[in-house]
Amino acid sequence: MQAVWDSAPLTANDVVDRIADKNQWSPRTVKTLLNRLVKKGALGFEAEGNRYRYHPRITRDECVRRESRSFLRRVFGGQAQEMLAHFVSETPLTPDEIRQLRDLLDRRDPKRKQP
Repeated sequence: MQAVWDSAPLTANDVVDRIADKNQWSPRTVKTLLNRLVKKGALGFEAEGNRYRYHPRITRDECVRRESRSFLRRVFGGQAQEMLAHFVSETPLTPDEIRQLRDLLDRRDPKRKQP
């Protein structure tokens, strides 16, 4: 999706050129992925003769939102606290990242007064 967001519209071969080597995927795998993304509604396409030009049908933010919800349901049973606790305990964080997380949580807490 990132390749298409960055440079749409792209042909399947354009996408293959941008991602196949980096991911060690065959061209056939990339084309299968494109077809699945079209079926899911994430990509659209326009036919130009025997070639298709792909374009995103959703924004990166919408994709992240959908995938995050799916991940939360599948891996953590929908429990955001469990997911956050896992990532905070398992991920090395800098003091600045910890401060940013505290600020984010403080903004979400309706009982907490903002300075």
